[in-house]
Amino acid sequence: MSNDHGPNPYVVDIEKATLANDAFRDTLWTGKNLQLTVMTIQPGGEIGAEIHDDHDQFLRLEEGELRAMIGASEDDLEVDQVVGADWAAFVPAGKWHNFVNESEKPAKLYSIYAPPEHEPGTRHETKDDADNDPHEDAGV
Repeated sequence: MSNDHGPNPYVVDIEKATLANDAFRDTLWTGKNLQLTVMTIQPGGEIGAEIHDDHDQFLRLEEGELRAMIGASEDDLEVDQVVGADWAAFVPAGKWHNFVNESEKPAKLYSIYAPPEHEPGTRHETKDDADNDPHEDAGV
């Protein structure tokens, strides 16, 4: 069961909520124009290569390391670097992106989508759950 508190007003210690999350993805708040999810990417795992044609995405890493890759395509990257705790990434609409955990520790992050990307209340315990969710876009 998700912890989605939207669309009601909501305040949260985002660092504490992010570090406490062990699910691949948990939606904390979904509004009309914005959505907040917390994520844990296990060692060797990834968010998964994708493109969001109609919205922007903000990601902030609270703990661990991720390889951030953002560009026109997998072979045309504008960003390809390892980032650590306290780093943020901005992904413009229409850009290919993936974030891969190449370290030996889980990576804990939160992501803000504008407008929302996932169904309100979405919770995926694992990446496999997300990949097999019929509500998720399997297109890219």
